[in-house]
Amino acid sequence: MNTRTKGILWYLLIAFGLAWANWEAAYRLAGTNHPIYGMILAAPAVFAPALATFVVRKWITREGFGDAGLRIDLSKWRYYLVAWLLPLFIVGCIAVLSPICGGAKPDYSFHAGIQYLLKLGMPASLLRYPKLLIVYWIVSAVPKSFVLFGEEFGWRGYLQLRLFPGRPLAAAVGTGIIWAIWHYPLTLRGFNYPDHPYIGSFLVFPVGATLLSIVYGWLRLRSGSIWASSLAHSANNVIGGGIWILLFGDKVNHLISSPAGILGWVSLGALSAWIVFTGQLKPAESVPTANELPLAAQAAGLS
Repeated sequence: MNTRTKGILWYLLIAFGLAWANWEAAYRLAGTNHPIYGMILAAPAVFAPALATFVVRKWITREGFGDAGLRIDLSKWRYYLVAWLLPLFIVGCIAVLSPICGGAKPDYSFHAGIQYLLKLGMPASLLRYPKLLIVYWIVSAVPKSFVLFGEEFGWRGYLQLRLFPGRPLAAAVGTGIIWAIWHYPLTLRGFNYPDHPYIGSFLVFPVGATLLSIVYGWLRLRSGSIWASSLAHSANNVIGGGIWILLFGDKVNHLISSPAGILGWVSLGALSAWIVFTGQLKPAESVPTANELPLAAQAAGLS
């Protein structure tokens, strides 16, 4: 077994083991009747991929962190802007397409969404001015990217770099499928698809995760930093998820008209197609440092 394969196997063992154990404990303690409490208990699992990456890079393969993308290059600000605002485009497409496709119509008064958030346990004081809440979500996605770093440092900062060296599309697809399976303890219990957990988990979510892996991988590679994909992941969860709930509440088919549903594929698919067919799924031109040279050669096209 070579070093790369050994690192991947240990990464998967640690990332899956820690996360699945955490989610199982959270489910048993909170059940399905206390969603906010359950989300708090399940939160540490987001750092399992980052911890797995640290352990593998530091002690198992001992390859260090030269190609982990920990630095921020502000000259690549355009990629951070796309990462930050992309969810507005995704949710906007869903809002337009859903009624056309016979799905739920968005409620621009936000009444249904507010009622649903109240049912989930969000304080009424936070929902008094929903437009200000949207502004808060947009702003807060930036600091919350430090939380989603816990996932991205693993998926885009390690696995997607190592899975199929020199074949970035195959690496994105493979990582997307593995990433979707990693979420099974949540999705199979109806987290994203409460009405269709099995179809959602085994069919819809893997497609969406693969498209996101292409987009997030592109942001990470072209910016040279894991923080671009961390921001995109945070924005997708905070901005995209929040605005979508305000527009649709719980009166919607999650399998179809959600950011994790089939209509979410439209905008993500269009962007992914552009990335792939224009050859954008490769790193920006850069000169590796002395510490990065062996890794750049090992992960040609994905360092």
